[in-house]
Amino acid sequence: MLAGGNGAVLAQRFQYFLDKSTPHYGHRWIATLVVALIYTIRVYFLHGYYIITYGLGIYMLNLLIGFLSPQVDPEAEGPVLPSKGNDEFKPFIRRLPEFKFWYAMTKAFVIAFTMTFFPIFDVPVFWPILLMYWFTLFVLTMKRQIRHMIKYKYVPFSFGKQKYKGGKKPASSDDDAVPITKSTALPAKVKD
Repeated sequence: MLAGGNGAVLAQRFQYFLDKSTPHYGHRWIATLVVALIYTIRVYFLHGYYIITYGLGIYMLNLLIGFLSPQVDPEAEGPVLPSKGNDEFKPFIRRLPEFKFWYAMTKAFVIAFTMTFFPIFDVPVFWPILLMYWFTLFVLTMKRQIRHMIKYKYVPFSFGKQKYKGGKKPASSDDDAVPITKSTALPAKVKD
């Protein structure tokens, strides 16, 4: 009974820290890079566990495709993004949001790192073949994804609010005055 209660408390604390880390995307990604570097150094010095690294690479490629893909597939649903100037603007919504992408990637590195402590996962393979196959898979998958992005005219990245530079000069204090028209003119004074 006590162990179940402690597990729930730990889960709540873990979720609390996850919720607190949500707005700090820079710090989260730096932490993930540190975990990835530790994993890479461990695999390099052990000269093994290449099959785990290959599986991790395939999983990360799958996550990347989900991160770059729209939530609603234009091929299945028809074009949903505006293609003409008068179409309604619909923002790009990812199939895999950034936070879930980060969390899944970090969790994958931690699991892969943990697996390197068990010799059963150190399957002897010729790693250059795995590496060449992964690069081929990466290039073909990204080529297909980029073609899809070009075909349906969506960009999965936003670079902040778009700034417009108009051809007009900035308004001066004289330009702030309201022009006088018949509707805004005051009635003429009546002479007594």
